[in-house]
Amino acid sequence: MIQREIQKIIKDAGHIRVSASKEEKWTAEYLAEKARALGAEARVEPFEVAVTKINDAHLYADGKEVACKAYECCGSGSIEAPLCYIADFDPISLSKVKGKIVLFDGLVSTFNYHDMLDAGALGFITYDGDVKWRDNDIDLRELREYMAKGRKVLGVNINAKDAVKLVKNLPVVKIVIDQDESTGHSWNTIAEIPGTTDEWITMSCHLDSRPLAPGVWDNLTGCITLLNTLEMAAKSAPHRYGIRAVFCGSEERGLLGSKAYVKMHEAELDKIALNVNVDMIGSIMGEVVCFVNATDPAIAYLKAFSCEKAFPIKTMPMVMASDSSSFADKGIPSYSFGKLAPQSCAVIHSRYDNASIVSDKQIQEDANFISEFTLRIADAAICPVERKLSDAIKKQLDEYFYRKRKDH
Repeated sequence: MIQREIQKIIKDAGHIRVSASKEEKWTAEYLAEKARALGAEARVEPFEVAVTKINDAHLYADGKEVACKAYECCGSGSIEAPLCYIADFDPISLSKVKGKIVLFDGLVSTFNYHDMLDAGALGFITYDGDVKWRDNDIDLRELREYMAKGRKVLGVNINAKDAVKLVKNLPVVKIVIDQDESTGHSWNTIAEIPGTTDEWITMSCHLDSRPLAPGVWDNLTGCITLLNTLEMAAKSAPHRYGIRAVFCGSEERGLLGSKAYVKMHEAELDKIALNVNVDMIGSIMGEVVCFVNATDPAIAYLKAFSCEKAFPIKTMPMVMASDSSSFADKGIPSYSFGKLAPQSCAVIHSRYDNASIVSDKQIQEDANFISEFTLRIADAAICPVERKLSDAIKKQLDEYFYRKRKDH
């Protein structure tokens, strides 16, 4: 794909496109049109998701209001209690939370959330942003259904600057939330170029963004890579394995699009030889990495290809928090490509994820490598990646999907 076309896609679709929004639907249809123009068959496939309308949200500290955003799907009501800050969810820290509203570092996770409630916490506060940034942006977060498991307490998200002030004073805090919860739709775009057999290499990326983020790096660059592969595949068709590109909606809400895809297409999963996922490439700074969910020979195969192409890449047998995990969890081996950049040079899930942190030349180079690697496998007489996951990867998947706790 030429750099001019990459620039056009970024200009057209480099805007906020959150789950279940008209912007997400527009992007899904836009990608389908782009795929058709490249010679692929394409369609947009809706799936149901929870949607929330937040009518009111307030956080008060000793009676003084603090800017906040309510957690979607955490319920409605009002609670007031002393603030407690914990840096970890170890037993000593949790012994302090009974009857408190808890402020903690990082994101809500299933086991930590339930440990906190079991210890008697009444509500929670999280934060994002950076005390060094000039903005006071606050991300919109969600108490996900698979995480809450029917146990809801009120929660809000605030800016890091305000979090520091609260922890300095540890005031009595009050949370007030009013929201309506219902069901709506998100969208996957599926585009494919059939091969000479009925087996597929399924590529995946996500097309949605976070509420504050134009999402150029995360993950319009992944969408561009899949379009690049479709373009190259169409020009060199037929291949033994078909190329099926799945542009997933609602990834930022817990891989909802890829989870919906593997559920809706369960009868076809045995025809998927391999998943190639792309989540964030093309940043000006940083190194290309690949999280491999397979067996050791799959890592060796990628390393050999990178030597052949003189393209440096770091490989890791590790589960990535991306759509590849939904495929790997069904026993499908996966390569998940990304690019790790220093936070001082590129940051996601914020207003700073825009065109300034990527390079169309770098997107082109990274995308070409991934596309050429994918098509090399598509032309193989037998897929060189065994349809098997290592025991270590299976264990990581159990931990990632909160079926088991991580060993400490």
